[in-house]
Amino acid sequence: MNTTTETAVPKINGVDTERLFQTVDLIRANTGLAGFQFRLDNEWLTCGLNRSRIRGFSGAGQDLDHTAAFELLTDEPAILLGSDQGPNAGEYLLHALVACVTGAMVYHAAARGIAIERIESSVEGDIDLRGFLGLDESVRNGFEQIRIKFRIKADVPDALLQEICDLGPKYSPVYDCVTNGLPVKVSAEPMR
Repeated sequence: MNTTTETAVPKINGVDTERLFQTVDLIRANTGLAGFQFRLDNEWLTCGLNRSRIRGFSGAGQDLDHTAAFELLTDEPAILLGSDQGPNAGEYLLHALVACVTGAMVYHAAARGIAIERIESSVEGDIDLRGFLGLDESVRNGFEQIRIKFRIKADVPDALLQEICDLGPKYSPVYDCVTNGLPVKVSAEPMR
């Protein structure tokens, strides 16, 4: 007979809040643990088709492996001369943005004790191909505007929903990169 009792770990929004606060306390005590590096290897296959492989990353002062390796295919739709074997790079960017904003919203709401029952979102990005095609230098190469619309179900007054929503953009690393820009170093070396 088992005489020990297990206490349930408090989870809000699926987040183990006890571990969340332990992590925050560890990083507060040792800021060197806060540095992470995410990485992937990419291989061009043909036309617009690329394959990225994600295996590991560095964080909390150590190299770590994901529990499984991930492969991402990126392509272009047929109208853009691709074979439509995967989302295009812009669609991955939109996915990364909305996923990161949603994650930031969920974690920060959990830290505040706010239970979210459901979140759905839609995201749109407008792009003018004249920039990419080099037809008009006054047109930017990337998205001109991105719009995200969240639908949130939580046991809070409707007036608080926008406050919950605002947690996402406030703390999302990908949102920060997209809206504030960052230095990106590009270099080439010969393949042997």
